[in-house]
Amino acid sequence: MFGPRVAIASLSGRSDAAWAEAAAEHVGAAFLGGIALDERSRRAARELVARDREEFLPDDPLAFVDAELRALDDVPIRAAFNVRSATVEPVREAAEICADRDAVLEINAHCRQDELCAAGCGEALLADADRLCEYVAAASGAGATVSVKARAEVDGVDLPETARRIDAAGADAIHVDAMDSESTISDVAAAADLFVIANNEVRDRASVREYLGYGADAVSVGRPSDESAVLRRVRRAVDEWFEGGGDAGERGAGTAADASASTPEPQS
Repeated sequence: MFGPRVAIASLSGRSDAAWAEAAAEHVGAAFLGGIALDERSRRAARELVARDREEFLPDDPLAFVDAELRALDDVPIRAAFNVRSATVEPVREAAEICADRDAVLEINAHCRQDELCAAGCGEALLADADRLCEYVAAASGAGATVSVKARAEVDGVDLPETARRIDAAGADAIHVDAMDSESTISDVAAAADLFVIANNEVRDRASVREYLGYGADAVSVGRPSDESAVLRRVRRAVDEWFEGGGDAGERGAGTAADASASTPEPQS
């Protein structure tokens, strides 16, 4: 799907084309956004802004998606756009734009803010597998490569089963915020034929090897995505794993020794 197998993950109100271009030396993919597409999701985003959260709120969100992707045409990176919507049609329209630009359309089933969940976005979408699969099928039918951004530890959600269902609906990837359940990556990877991107506290060699050891195909960096030292460190660990055969005997087993030896880094 992309190489090197390091991505930077969408950060609300911050992840635009300039942010992606700044990281292109170190990563293979950049997930822009998230962007609210329809009126219900945009109303929720405006409520978030009112309580001091950064959000992208352009007058025309689809034109914004197109312009940001177009700005990356000559940047050697696989672009992706994380989208939120309470209705399926804008997802299909955004997917058409992504397909035209060879970008990934990422369906946001991840955000947990009350305003977004009340609108039917984020975790509310993750908890409604039938509707999530409808979104996936619409985006896939529009010709886009489709990822779903999901979160572990959501009450009532069987994430491996959800992975199996979105795979059947036409998804190509699942981007998992593992929270404090890193081993969930192993269950998700075993459940479906999806490209698995592991996210949460990816900072160093130990965290990279832990996620890849659990069967992830790639990792993504969130909050420190604008810190070149972190990106260099993660890229070096990923290259070492895939080019040096670092997964021999470790895949599916985790990397507890590496994890215990690592020094935690402060979050940005």
